[in-house]
Amino acid sequence: MRALNIGATGMLAQQTNVEVISNNIANMNTTGFKRQRAEFGDLLYQNLRRSGSTSSQEGTVVPTGVQLGLGVRTMATYRITTQGTMRITDNPLDVALNGEGYFSIELPGGETGYTRAGAFQLSSTGTIVTPDGYTVQPGITVPTDTLSISINQNGEVSVRQPNSTTETVVGQLELALFPNEAGLEAIGSNIYKETVASGAPTTGAANTQGFGTILQGTLEASNVNSVEEITSLITAQRAYEMNSKVITSSDEMLRTITNLR
Repeated sequence: MRALNIGATGMLAQQTNVEVISNNIANMNTTGFKRQRAEFGDLLYQNLRRSGSTSSQEGTVVPTGVQLGLGVRTMATYRITTQGTMRITDNPLDVALNGEGYFSIELPGGETGYTRAGAFQLSSTGTIVTPDGYTVQPGITVPTDTLSISINQNGEVSVRQPNSTTETVVGQLELALFPNEAGLEAIGSNIYKETVASGAPTTGAANTQGFGTILQGTLEASNVNSVEEITSLITAQRAYEMNSKVITSSDEMLRTITNLR
């Protein structure tokens, strides 16, 4: 009975759906997190009577035929890259991107990672790093006698030192744009990696054509909407229950057949 397998594929699909929704809800307070949406597609069809086939010697054609679907499968988990809300922190090393782009960071293996989470800190040598200690490119070092740090909308990092009435520019944050942001590979810790699907990045400065602006003392919150996620969770739960009913009904039908005498 096909209905047993079809119902099972539906339950597995909704289980995946709940897992995606759960991850979204778990990361509601994760800086720069982008929520995901599960995408599903139907499986192959069995043609018991093919549409368009000849049905008689006179050349009459079957108008619709008989096709039976075999269930559903997960096609993708699509990342939605809409802007998150801005949260003011007043921390000089907290920066948020208002618009398109990703901060570039150097991973331990020498590869380049990308992030929207701008909760940066200083290392023991004064280099601007992520909370995991990864250097924010292009590797900006703040002097040890710095009194204050300012980062403008273009990403220029300036410092004020003792016995100086003016600020000194010590570097500029590097941003990257991708043709297909949804194709980036998430590796955890708010970091993404380039893939063939994402395309090669275009690097540049903030507040230039195509790139967003940088806001100092601000962090971008996740774009998870709790009401939408709870609604989706309820819908997925009901769909899971309905698929389980299909299996239960199929089991009852089989029981009826086996009890025939």
